Amino acid sequence: MTINLTDRARKLRKNSTDAERLLWKRLKTKQISGLKFRRQEQIGYYIADFVCYEASLVIEADGGQHLDNRDNDEDRTMWLNSQGFKVLRFWNNEILTNIDGVLENILKESTSPLSPTLSHKGRGGLEPTSLIKGERV
Repeated sequence: MTINLTDRARKLRKNSTDAERLLWKRLKTKQISGLKFRRQEQIGYYIADFVCYEASLVIEADGGQHLDNRDNDEDRTMWLNSQGFKVLRFWNNEILTNIDGVLENILKESTSPLSPTLSHKGRGGLEPTSLIKGERV
């Protein structure tokens, strides 16, 4: 049985981690420079924890499982970069203990010059396997 990404994103929204809930509380309703963030959003073959299409910014809240999935995270980041997104990763512990610092970092990156704005309707067209492995951005 396969789960489609829409159903998976819905389940992830219902079962957010403490760090994701805290971060979402501070990102929702355009609290950072009036930017609209979406949570657990499908982009291509991936589900981003948080995305702001206006700033072409993806934010990932990483727990301990990401220590074992570095190659997957690199592939995911490279693919998202190829679609014009800047990817910011924060450890859950950092979000829980330094939310103001995390938000300051997000604000700084959301106002830096980025790629052209992306529509959430054009969720990317390249398959993740079509990328060549490289340095993590």
